[in-house]
Amino acid sequence: WRMFRQMLEYKCEWYGKKLIAVDPKNTSRICSKCGYNSGAKPLEIREWICPKCQTKHDRDINAAVNILHKGSTKPTGQGLAMVTS
Repeated sequence: WRMFRQMLEYKCEWYGKKLIAVDPKNTSRICSKCGYNSGAKPLEIREWICPKCQTKHDRDINAAVNILHKGSTKPTGQGLAMVTS
């Protein structure tokens, strides 16, 4: 992974882009809508409903949205695309 990251950094620099590394810890646990941390779930749980705001989440899509939020240097709506399913 280290070598892969170095290659990504090099390519980003080459093309004038910025690589933003995000710690993915807890990204599938935290509701991307209200921020509630619902705790650990076994991997066989692929979908869940937030007990606080009742939003239904696909585990992987929710994690991706949370990673997008963590890596965002701009407020949502200014150059970031949000996809919901």
